[in-house]
Amino acid sequence: MANAHHDLALSPPRVHALRFPALDRDIDCAENETLFAAARRHGLRIVGACGGRGTCGSCMVRVQEGRVHREGKESEHSSHKKWLRACCVQPRSDLVADVAPRSLAPVVRADVRTGGEDQALACEPLVAAQDLQLPPASLQDLLGDVDRVRRALAQQGQPRAVAVDWAAAAELPGLLRAHDWRVSLRSATHGGVPRIIGFARPEAPLLGLAVDLGTTNAAAFLLDLKTGQRLASLGLENPQVAWGADLISRINHAIKEPGAAETLRQAAVSAINALAHDLARAVGAQASDIADAVVCGNTAMQHLLAGWPVSQLGRAPFVSAMNEALDVPARSLGLKLAAGANLHLAASVGGFVGGDHVGAMLATEPLWARAGVSLVMDIGTNTEISLVRHDGREARIWSSSCPSGPALEGGHIASGMRAAEGAIERVAITDGVLRLQVIGGGQPIGLCGSGVLDALAAFVRAGWVDARGRIVGRVPEVGTLDGVKAITLAEESADVPAVRFTQHDVRAVQLAKSAIRTGVKLLAAEAGLDETRIARFVIAGAFGAYISVESCVAIGLLPDLPRERYTQVGNAAGLGVQQMLASRTRRERAARLASECRYVELSSRGDFQKTFLQHIGF
Repeated sequence: MANAHHDLALSPPRVHALRFPALDRDIDCAENETLFAAARRHGLRIVGACGGRGTCGSCMVRVQEGRVHREGKESEHSSHKKWLRACCVQPRSDLVADVAPRSLAPVVRADVRTGGEDQALACEPLVAAQDLQLPPASLQDLLGDVDRVRRALAQQGQPRAVAVDWAAAAELPGLLRAHDWRVSLRSATHGGVPRIIGFARPEAPLLGLAVDLGTTNAAAFLLDLKTGQRLASLGLENPQVAWGADLISRINHAIKEPGAAETLRQAAVSAINALAHDLARAVGAQASDIADAVVCGNTAMQHLLAGWPVSQLGRAPFVSAMNEALDVPARSLGLKLAAGANLHLAASVGGFVGGDHVGAMLATEPLWARAGVSLVMDIGTNTEISLVRHDGREARIWSSSCPSGPALEGGHIASGMRAAEGAIERVAITDGVLRLQVIGGGQPIGLCGSGVLDALAAFVRAGWVDARGRIVGRVPEVGTLDGVKAITLAEESADVPAVRFTQHDVRAVQLAKSAIRTGVKLLAAEAGLDETRIARFVIAGAFGAYISVESCVAIGLLPDLPRERYTQVGNAAGLGVQQMLASRTRRERAARLASECRYVELSSRGDFQKTFLQHIGF
């Protein structure tokens, strides 16, 4: 009997079939596995902003057939008239499940607008190309193919002993014989040492790839490195969001789960490879024509991509492995570019102020390199801030980051979603009536980031949310959901869950907005200033381009400065990373800029907690 119990204990969990009609997919799901985990394992895109911890409402499903285990109960499918979190439900039979539209809606604002599209890029690339015509090999001329290239270079007065990348050498024989002994040579100089990094078909384009690897989105730009011309741009959702919308969720996952860090790294690599492939194809080229690449991201994103440990980033004092810029062979990270292409990871400042903020500072330098006080804020799941005090000759820069979390972008919000069709992006209350503006103009299915800020500002103005952040309005839209106060923006329909703003959502936004406002105030104090002295307030970031400054001021996220002092510039990091790709000089300037910024850990200040609490209310 003891052995029978032992065998039972070791028996694997039962596996059930799970069908998602909306996705036209059938997958398997074990009884000890949630529907969300099974979907992620099979590569199905069901958004889960909290990474499957049950703290948001983005992975909603409704079981049509079958039994599930939820919250300690065995439930028959006939009782599933309401929407459930896929990350909180396990199967107890074969299932058929609907997925909420906001969990599937394709993102329409993986924004690549940088605000500098009309600015010509200085063209001084680190790579160059030249076409060569070589004499064919014969019994009288048995020189090796690489040596044949070196001989041709020497005949043109160039160094003969130039190094050749080994993978590039492997491509040379086939190219020469396929193109009548004509070939395009790609060379680069790093550290003063010239090197042949690749060969391509004759007259092939010389391309470069610039990537802003954001926590939420990845934006990529394809450049012609012969002219500096922008050829194409493309944005997509960072696939790492499947493990959480915020940095700490991903860092914790990388620390706790064996092999998780490599899984996250491969997710980033796959995104960059997809962007490279699609961008090259869009201009009639090949990913192998991309001879140089630059990536910027926050500190955690760059660490995960490089394969560096992130455990030290998950706890104070939040120290990076390295802040200076790094050059590595792209293929060593699994990037499918030209054989010897280099990847340049932008320099970071410190803490969570990474290469993306350095790129934003580089791109916005014309705005802040003037006498007076300027502030550059790259707002997102991790908000970076630099305060610049310029005396007319030189600038002093203080930089810090604020753990604003995903709430401001619709993450960890009960009805939150990405900026996709059906997302409420603007909210107003006129004469007591809710007015909603929906992306695409159709039925509202959730709230994106700009809608979250607008909604809360409208609720505060109308008195539906009081100064302490409590939902208090006595209107039909205010009710209770599972014992928690909530404001209904759109009622549930046959196929769409209701869109609600709960008391928990108010608290999440309060924490995020207080973190940002505290960052601004204390960084100004660190420079010996009051925030009213800020003459130019530059808001960068793809998300920052869509927020309403008036709503942000109304809820206390931004200081109440004259409106003309605010400038929204879009994805400045995207423009900065393009400049680093196109110009050796701008790349060097970015590295110097990172070293000139003084990183400040604001949470170590004695007045941090007091200031934070002062800005919690409205």
